[in-house]
Amino acid sequence: MSFEHLVAAAPTPRFGLGLAALGRPGYINLGRTEDLPVERTVSAMRDRAHEVLDAAYAQGVRYLDAARSYGRAEEFLAEWLDRRPEARDVVVGSKWGYTYTADWRDDAEVHEVKDHSVQTYDRQLIESRNLLGKRLDLYQIHSVTPDSPALTDPALHRRLARLGAEGVLIGLSTSGPSQADAIRAALTIRVDGAPLFRSVQATYNLLEPSAGAALAAAHEAGCVVIIKEGMANGRLAGGPADAASTAVLQQVAKEAGTSCDAAALAAVLHQPWADVVLSGAATVEQLTSNLRAATVQLDAEQLTRLATLAEPAGAYWQHRSQLPWS
Repeated sequence: MSFEHLVAAAPTPRFGLGLAALGRPGYINLGRTEDLPVERTVSAMRDRAHEVLDAAYAQGVRYLDAARSYGRAEEFLAEWLDRRPEARDVVVGSKWGYTYTADWRDDAEVHEVKDHSVQTYDRQLIESRNLLGKRLDLYQIHSVTPDSPALTDPALHRRLARLGAEGVLIGLSTSGPSQADAIRAALTIRVDGAPLFRSVQATYNLLEPSAGAALAAAHEAGCVVIIKEGMANGRLAGGPADAASTAVLQQVAKEAGTSCDAAALAAVLHQPWADVVLSGAATVEQLTSNLRAATVQLDAEQLTRLATLAEPAGAYWQHRSQLPWS
């Protein structure tokens, strides 16, 4: 069964769980001090990851998203899959292109190093397969920008096409203010006449919707579209830090009888080209609240008001770059 059919057949279709906040002690999401154990040992984070994975599966989530740079996320996910043999119906995605360098510290000077070379691909594919084996359904280049050599390296493209021929879906994720340009460039890449990329994962939320038209084009071209950072790293959770800029969201959430996070994610789900929307929850409570978005109905007038929250892409990504690792 294809990736698209597996996810569409999920009890809670169109939602996935991203493990960026659960596989390592440090990340840029807001509120981690309150969300995570005081002692973020490997054991404590493993237990939390498995707890959230259990809750996600119980609530019908069937797409799980990791990356080589998410600390021990692939390891935690592999362990969970091993002890949950009934979870044969989940789709597993991971990413390569960043190397985790923080050595399990949340105060490291450098947390990850980007490299989209063939050599890094070869090494990280072995690492991912050593952990996930044949459960790896989707392998994505991590955080492609328009200047990434991954868009112009024919040797890498042939390597990726070879993996695709083995049944692994080939995708990319994008970051930065020029996501749309990276997506459109990726859609033109072909190997032996066939499109290389069959999945695109991008940041899209009420504050940063600039990739919307390019994502619609990717969907029209037959790609699976996965949305990350729908909560803008916690900025759309309705907390006091962003209360002024998200007052409209709070009002719409009140009208809809739901929480700010559910309303923000519901707005993303209203995009017909958004095949899978990731929850980046660090707690079961956050996950449950995020998934309520699937039942939230927003009318055209509410969506129009929410659209006023959009920031210039450059300003959004500048703000994101200044979020502290914690």
